[in-house]
Amino acid sequence: MTDLAHPLWIEPWPLILASASAPRAVMLRAAGIPLEIVPARIDERMAEDVMNAAETPAGQVAVALAVQKAQAVSADFPQRMVLGADQTLAVGHERLHKPSGLAEARTQLLSLRDREHHLYSAAALVFDGVVVETFLTSARLLMRPFSEEFLDRYLAQAGDRVTKCVGGYQLEGAGAHLFETVEADHFTILGLPLFPLLAGLRRHGMLLE
Repeated sequence: MTDLAHPLWIEPWPLILASASAPRAVMLRAAGIPLEIVPARIDERMAEDVMNAAETPAGQVAVALAVQKAQAVSADFPQRMVLGADQTLAVGHERLHKPSGLAEARTQLLSLRDREHHLYSAAALVFDGVVVETFLTSARLLMRPFSEEFLDRYLAQAGDRVTKCVGGYQLEGAGAHLFETVEADHFTILGLPLFPLLAGLRRHGMLLE
């Protein structure tokens, strides 16, 4: 029987999203994907620090973390498809993470000012602990040479939201004022390689071709 609420989804069970990210859930639901949200309980900072110490490229770090999240949740959900996702940021050879507070966000944004950086958005599909497929997209962004007065006002307006995203900005909000140019699709910026992921879900018989 067709699910009238999700007519393109042909899997009998919802996709499990191993992430607490509200933007990712919004993107997937808007695309007609039914979700069961089960955030992964892993120490992302520790795992990322280990890979950074090994000089793992930022894109590979994002993929590895997406896999770790999906596998951690998959252990509790046999015979279910689990989606893990992660996003990393690289500026030159340096990789940044989610700032721990407004002070760290300010430091990160000053380091990105008037410079180009890259975002990497990764996703992983895992079934019974086995990686079915991984996906990775990237974005190139150039911040404008904003003033410190602007930065302080931006941080006052954005508040704690800057701690929810790598780099300390949300491009879909006031963070748009930080940028000069952006080269990427909208979904990559928000943290999900949506187009490759949808193609993968179709390949694996979960979405209507």
